[in-house]
Amino acid sequence: MDKSFEPRQIESTWYSRWEASGDFQPSGRGEPYCILLPPPNVTGTLHMGHAFQQTVMDMLIRYQRMRGMNTLWQVGTDHAGIATQKIVENQLGAENKSRHDLGREPFVERVWQWKEESGSTITNQMRRLGVAADWSRERFTMDEGLSSAVRKVFVEWYRAGLIYRGNRLVNWDPALQTAVSDLEVNNVERDGHLWSIRYPVSGSDESLVVATTRPETMLGDVAVAVHPEDERYQHLIGKMLDLPLSGRQIPVIADDYVDREFGTGCVKITPAHDFNDYAIGQRHNLPPIEIFTLDAKVNGNAPAKYQGLDRYDARKMVLADLEAQELLVETKPHKLQVPVSQRSDAVIEPMLTDQWFVDLTSDVQKDGRPGGRKAITEPALDAVRGGEIKFVPENWSTTYTQWLDNIQDWCISRQLWWGHRIPAWYDEAGNIFVGEDEADARAHATITPVGELRQDEDVLDTWFSSALWPFSTLGWPANGPVTNERGEVVANWEMDKIFLPSAVLVTGFDIIFFWVARMVMATKYFTGKVPFREVYINAIVRDAEGQKMSKSKGNTLDPLDLIDGIELEPLVTKSTKSLLIPQVREKVEKRIRKDYPAGIPAIGTDALRFTFAALASYSRTINFDIKRAEGYKAFCNKLWNAARFVLMNLPEGELPAPAGAPVTEAERWILTRLRQTLVEVEQHFVTYRFDMLAQALYEFVWNEYCDWFLELSKPALNGDDAAAAASTRHTLVVVLEAVLRALHPIIPFITEEIWQSVAPKLGIAADGILSQSWPKASEIASDDAATAEIEWFKQVLSGIRRIRAEMNIAPGKVIPLLLADGDASDRARTAKFATQISFLARVEAPQWIESGADEPAAAAAVVGSLRVLIPLAGLIDLGAEKARLAKEIARIETEIKKCEGKLSNANFVANAPAEVVAQERQRIADWGTQLTALRDQSTKLG
Repeated sequence: MDKSFEPRQIESTWYSRWEASGDFQPSGRGEPYCILLPPPNVTGTLHMGHAFQQTVMDMLIRYQRMRGMNTLWQVGTDHAGIATQKIVENQLGAENKSRHDLGREPFVERVWQWKEESGSTITNQMRRLGVAADWSRERFTMDEGLSSAVRKVFVEWYRAGLIYRGNRLVNWDPALQTAVSDLEVNNVERDGHLWSIRYPVSGSDESLVVATTRPETMLGDVAVAVHPEDERYQHLIGKMLDLPLSGRQIPVIADDYVDREFGTGCVKITPAHDFNDYAIGQRHNLPPIEIFTLDAKVNGNAPAKYQGLDRYDARKMVLADLEAQELLVETKPHKLQVPVSQRSDAVIEPMLTDQWFVDLTSDVQKDGRPGGRKAITEPALDAVRGGEIKFVPENWSTTYTQWLDNIQDWCISRQLWWGHRIPAWYDEAGNIFVGEDEADARAHATITPVGELRQDEDVLDTWFSSALWPFSTLGWPANGPVTNERGEVVANWEMDKIFLPSAVLVTGFDIIFFWVARMVMATKYFTGKVPFREVYINAIVRDAEGQKMSKSKGNTLDPLDLIDGIELEPLVTKSTKSLLIPQVREKVEKRIRKDYPAGIPAIGTDALRFTFAALASYSRTINFDIKRAEGYKAFCNKLWNAARFVLMNLPEGELPAPAGAPVTEAERWILTRLRQTLVEVEQHFVTYRFDMLAQALYEFVWNEYCDWFLELSKPALNGDDAAAAASTRHTLVVVLEAVLRALHPIIPFITEEIWQSVAPKLGIAADGILSQSWPKASEIASDDAATAEIEWFKQVLSGIRRIRAEMNIAPGKVIPLLLADGDASDRARTAKFATQISFLARVEAPQWIESGADEPAAAAAVVGSLRVLIPLAGLIDLGAEKARLAKEIARIETEIKKCEGKLSNANFVANAPAEVVAQERQRIADWGTQLTALRDQSTKLG
């Protein structure tokens, strides 16, 4: 092994060897264990959320593979309809062209060309992260197999009466001119105004005052609503109003939706341009009036003077006209939530358009067949309520069920050219014919088409194909092998359905509605199975201060920047190369320079992955701090140096197997602790507490193996007992090899590199660590007696070292050691470990002070009832030692108060496990013993 750990050198060689080995593909042996990769957009690049999520998935896959499971990590990318089309349209814009200049087919060919050239960026970045994904089965939501599944699902749901076409209100992006899903809309707080407008009552001197944030939409008003119990307006319900500026009359209606306390308690109703108004209009049979074109300009339904104006220009003119007619009562500032398209930054306009919908709400269709609620929604609800699917943390199941309980029909059409084109055709009379192709549509037609057929221009919502991911990626609905464009087999439904249900879905809470629920609905309907047994909801990654990462704040972090490092002269980062705004580049650079004047040092993939694992709790968000990642790079260095120490103390060739049990108590102690750590780790894998898992392994490797066992091994390695030396060497290697396997799911690169040098020492011949079995705790012997002995020894040694450190005694200086009080077991242990204590603590042979004998002034540490004393004469300042004792006494008093606080809490005593309560009581007793000894020692010092 090299003298120092160099992450880049190791990482550059291992991944290609892993991928070529076939270890990422299903082994065909053991119980199936599958994870579905949430397909990233083909337009995307690896960000911190991806890196965190994929680290978790990779840990699970590697762990389960080593446990003997038949693992499959099904990967692929999503065609990302709007985002991808926008990229190519922007390219055309730079050429002063539009997609309409090319036409539909040439434009789609251009998008495919872009996908082939640039679509693999994120998958190559995933390889840098070390993911053990089966790339031989990589899928794309627009490949022929998945496209066939999309067409079949659409046709079957349509023929079952579960898909329909209708004119309904949807989120409309006037810039992209397509419907968008709720997920693609951000509600942004902006400064606006609340305008109060007078609506005269027809034929009288009375009027109603209506408050609105969108005065231009009054051109499409069809009513004004008041609360039915609002005494102010009871006499006006049913009366007609003169709608200002329009020359129309509209009624006053009563509806419980109206909030009497907001504004004037009167609400203008514009069903064609507001979702709440649309619902009111449906209840009162009010005809909607559309006043905007698809590009958000005023149409011919408004008075002529406003027609052709942009919606915001129309607002200015409407307000000016209202003021001129003395109908504008008041204007005041108002904070409001504005729906903004994620894709175009345009303000969303609710718009009545003809769209395709999946029925998710009706119980029974008109012909008596089950409606969407019975056929699709309720089975998805029952899957979670009945325990077939479990959420981790469990509280997210409530989010899932509440949304499904209140679900609306799903708008699945988009006015784009890139995507799965809707398999529906129209004849010249407007009749609809649905089939997997035109011939199939004609074959299933119940009427004869009139003239030629033309296919629907729209494509399906990207989430429609993503909903099929759990079974379409496995080959459904084909009966045999599915191949890609290169002729490689990527799926086989008849064989691969063993991986359905998958074991766990790892995803974010923000797509529980849009992806998780829809996968359950589609998979239950078409396969009768749930898509996954568990859903682990990972946290959202924020910056070190808990702020959402964004380019505008300059706090974004690119995972590859952290892996490779960032140079600041000049600023070289992957994340900032793509930022076109100089001010944003300045923010990024300023933020980096604040803590890293010379740039961010490379931390390597393993350290980044360990950081993510250590942060992966049940929290809703996690704060990523680069300094913490640097700490885990130090952990990797520690592991590397420990391995070098072990290998340097071994003879050439394979170690001979020991004749019997480990000779020294230190060996039996470290093996016991290894067994206990593995039990902990396995339990944390089950409960998805990766933070606790990482902490358990960290503490074992850093504190117990490196800091203690390597030290405890030195007396045996350097002593005259050949059997103890040989046994210790073997245990050093056995524990190191086992812990490398246990760490491998978290930090695969460094563990593979070290394991290649360590495994031959134990006669293990294999290509790689991933092909090895997970270290079994049950196969490791435990020794409680040896553990008790070593824990006592550690406390004594720690007490001496603490005194040396706090009193600034030179590490190499040999000092006297006195022992007082204690019991027979303390004397026996002192005799047993006298050589090791002297060797490791750099002290003279321990001397006992008998009861009643004079004691010199000394610094003390307490182990149970035993006092460990370092004489002050010539070594220690008396005042400094008294201050140190006072500090230690205060610390122990605080610990006792904590324990007493818990035990005085009736709820804690009543609800905590009995062993936990007993442990707290024992801690009070132990702390009390130490406190008494320290106070006595302080008294003796005067």
